[in-house]
Amino acid sequence: MKRLLLVGVMVMALANSAARAQENASVHFEVLRPGHTFSIVARDSVTGQLGVAVQSHWFSVGAHVVWAEAGVGAVATQSFTEVSYGPLGLELMKGGKTAPQALAALVAADPQESVRQVAMGDAKGRVAVHTGSKCIAMAGDHAGAQFSAQANLMLRNTVWNAMAHAYETAHGDLAERLLCALEAAQREGGDIRGRQSAAILIVPGTSTGQPWADRVMDLRVEDNPEPVKELRRLVAMQRAYDRMDEGDREMALNHTDAALAAYSDAARQLPDNVEIKYWAAVTLMTTGHEAEASAYFKDVFAKDANWVEVTRRLPASGLLPDDPALLAKIIDLAPKPAKK
Repeated sequence: MKRLLLVGVMVMALANSAARAQENASVHFEVLRPGHTFSIVARDSVTGQLGVAVQSHWFSVGAHVVWAEAGVGAVATQSFTEVSYGPLGLELMKGGKTAPQALAALVAADPQESVRQVAMGDAKGRVAVHTGSKCIAMAGDHAGAQFSAQANLMLRNTVWNAMAHAYETAHGDLAERLLCALEAAQREGGDIRGRQSAAILIVPGTSTGQPWADRVMDLRVEDNPEPVKELRRLVAMQRAYDRMDEGDREMALNHTDAALAAYSDAARQLPDNVEIKYWAAVTLMTTGHEAEASAYFKDVFAKDANWVEVTRRLPASGLLPDDPALLAKIIDLAPKPAKK
């Protein structure tokens, strides 16, 4: 109850502030952030994960458009963006409002609703979307089963339906389907101005009570000529690092085969990334799996000799045993200088 009262006060403050701006229009006008863009908000019906993804011809679009909280919901606030729709929408949903109720309350309190485009989805899969009558054409939305795709200032009015179709027919986890929706939007022409930034935010369907831990994926492309392509690359990189973390957890349980499989997958996904192999080697060595660790060390040292010096520094930090003989054995895996 206290949370709902607090959010109610915040909503009233938003409305009063906007009303005062209108009354003083002759001497003051509201600064509107042109977050014109296309985005998708969704809940995975299998895992319960909540996600939102976006692309725009605007710098650092993820800093203002995408919002999500584990066990609560996800929000995309765009067009002439009112950023507060994000945190206020999440607070209302956390207080027990459905996504449609939360969005309706905020739209009703916003005198500038005609230029807003906002989508919300809650932890039970209920979605709501608002496309204001003064959003710049081409603008529209498509709400489906536990998702909503929305866009404004597009090249064509086929973008949001193409996003919806791509999301509904894509295979894979939530991140993959969100990426497919963004790629479909771009194939339809996307933002009429071009492209610059993109973001994806995914949280668990239930909260651990530790907000810093409740992030499945939180990636941004701030400025890039092909932001969705770059976002897909970053998602692939995170998948590899996540697999690496799984290997460490398996190794902590002494599940060597499972750990090696995870490390191998991570290395395969990022074959040019020596750091993944290096820290896998350190973990294997410190848990007594010398043969497997040596193969990784040898490959890393062959690609970048600086990792030999890194290895020399680890015993002092407790990351390798303080064993000169073992350290020498590891360093001896480095390629020998060619004889002159």
